[in-house]
Amino acid sequence: MAKKPVKYYVVDAFTDSAFKGNPAAVCLLEEDRDDQWLQAVAAEFNLSETCYLTRSKGFSSHTPRFSLRWFTPVTEVELCGHATLASAYILFTTGLVNSDMIEFDTLSGILTAKKGPDFKAPISDVSQIQGGEEHQNCFSVELDFPIVPYTEFDSTEVSAISKALSGAAVIDIKRTPDGLLLVVLPSAKSVIELQPQIDDIRKCGGEGIIASGAASTESGFDFASRCFFPKCGINEQLESVTT
Repeated sequence: MAKKPVKYYVVDAFTDSAFKGNPAAVCLLEEDRDDQWLQAVAAEFNLSETCYLTRSKGFSSHTPRFSLRWFTPVTEVELCGHATLASAYILFTTGLVNSDMIEFDTLSGILTAKKGPDFKAPISDVSQIQGGEEHQNCFSVELDFPIVPYTEFDSTEVSAISKALSGAAVIDIKRTPDGLLLVVLPSAKSVIELQPQIDDIRKCGGEGIIASGAASTESGFDFASRCFFPKCGINEQLESVTT
């Protein structure tokens, strides 16, 4: 018997305009699929993340729960923020859940997404203005993610990290249990201007590098951040919510 077609959406996270933000493919599964198929589909989409939602059964919680898995074009990952945000958006907007709270069963444990109240927001893309209406109905989504512990980084390797970031001045480095390096640079400007050396980043070990720096007070932002995961098939993540 042929398997049922899979319904999917491509969601541009962190934006109100098409072809901007960070896209994620959200696939709605009615039955489990094997890992080889999941990885092949993710490779076909060739986005930074493709995620798969399967409704969980047989648990007592009144909150809707879904199994959620994330795949880059080359591997499965334990956590992805923007694809979780995209998944919550699809569930809240397509009528698949009748609740303002969703639980996701993931490799990082149970994550939650909470829908905030509706509000009006200006439409930034003039091509989307219809009937003279310059505002659109929106809602916020609050994600609850686990705290990831970190350890100090071996100071003897700092020069290698600086080299991978084209000689950027490194203020501090922390390491997560899976080897992700959290690198603090002097400023947001340093982060924006750095030229990553992808081959050198690939040699640094672990999952990848997140470079961050504090933003100036007048900018209106707290910090700038860039994420490099070449071992996962993502030289640079467009935007990330898990940093």
